[in-house]
Amino acid sequence: MFACARVKRAVHLLPVCHRGSLAGSRSSIDRLTEGTGLGRSSLYSTFGDKSTLFRKSLQRYEQTYHPQYDQALSDSHPSPSAVVAAYLQVTLNRIADPTVPDGCLVTVSAAQFPALDAESQAMVRAMIDGVRAMLERALLAAGADEREAAELALCALAANKSLAVLSRAGFSSEELATVAAAAARIP
Repeated sequence: MFACARVKRAVHLLPVCHRGSLAGSRSSIDRLTEGTGLGRSSLYSTFGDKSTLFRKSLQRYEQTYHPQYDQALSDSHPSPSAVVAAYLQVTLNRIADPTVPDGCLVTVSAAQFPALDAESQAMVRAMIDGVRAMLERALLAAGADEREAAELALCALAANKSLAVLSRAGFSSEELATVAAAAARIP
């Protein structure tokens, strides 16, 4: 495999390599080197330090999953409950996909927020705020007033993060669907 193809494979694998902890961990770097055939020095010369590599992973994750949320939330919804249900269904679909790790890179990153450098912290917060804004717009379009939209967006975001944590803890897909359905009934 040529070096250019290996670098492209590394960029593709970045979000997958967060399984246990942040992309800067030794085990995640080992997964990248094994999955691409690139050595550590090649990874670092291409991507820079561990923080830069981690931010590339976040960017790739956002490019992969945020369009799915955007599509689900940009559809016309008859009620705020339908918005929350559509949003959480994207999460359930991602969790059920056997080709991706359990959990959510943004959730794992938020849980380890104090350990991140300032630029990574800002990026994680911006990603969360971006999804929250998508939710608020969709909730407003579905008939929620501004206060209700803000509150429901925060609640749906919290339900999303709890689904990621519960999936990593081994809760069944039926239990996760129960959480999502209950959250969608809140409005």
